[in-house]
Amino acid sequence: MQQYTYLLINIFTVIICFIFSFDKRIRFDQYFKAFAVAAVLTAIPFIAWDIWFTARGVWWFNKDYTIGVLLAGLPVEEWLFFICIPFSCTFTYFCLRKFFDISWANGFNNMIVFATCVGCILIALLHHFQLYTLVTAVAATLTMIFLHFIAKVEWIGEASLMYFCLMPGFFVVNGVLTGTGLEAPVVNYNPHEILNIRMLTIPVEDAVYGYTQFLLVIYFFKLFSPLPVLQKAAY
Repeated sequence: MQQYTYLLINIFTVIICFIFSFDKRIRFDQYFKAFAVAAVLTAIPFIAWDIWFTARGVWWFNKDYTIGVLLAGLPVEEWLFFICIPFSCTFTYFCLRKFFDISWANGFNNMIVFATCVGCILIALLHHFQLYTLVTAVAATLTMIFLHFIAKVEWIGEASLMYFCLMPGFFVVNGVLTGTGLEAPVVNYNPHEILNIRMLTIPVEDAVYGYTQFLLVIYFFKLFSPLPVLQKAAY
């Protein structure tokens, strides 16, 4: 069963959310197409990033924990990661936003954008020689600038709160992928390309990477949602 480890991580991450998508109180199944478009659009640059980093040895995958099928140098499980993880995150965001009013968090939009941009710019300048750190910081900064100043979205605060609420799941999934509870990590990182600051076994860059990906998926999900009336009520 060891070679199915990464595949099972993907399946267990998404299965409960998928089943409850059809609940009549939620009906997230009506948004499957919008999610699919959002996930694919977001995955394109992130998979390209993934392929590039894998080719350069910034990170690599332990073959003992994958089924051995590669696409463009990435395990097929890694491709599934860009569907399964965003699905669970978007579903959770959708449900909490539907049943609870967290719009108060949007009052912190300016603060969040300012802190993220300043912090990431400083890190990028100070650690420009560490590729994962640099690219992650630049991507987060550009995403914030786009969402706040160009797209002018009003939900950065609530999305950021939601990402914080998703942290327990982040620690479980990324923890296992980076070696928690396993004899060796599923994903290995070149220590020269990261800050080597870890949250348990997880490089801190992974949290920023995930935050950037989450914000972009939510942006495209809202953009392509097919039910504008429900969209307004739920969001």
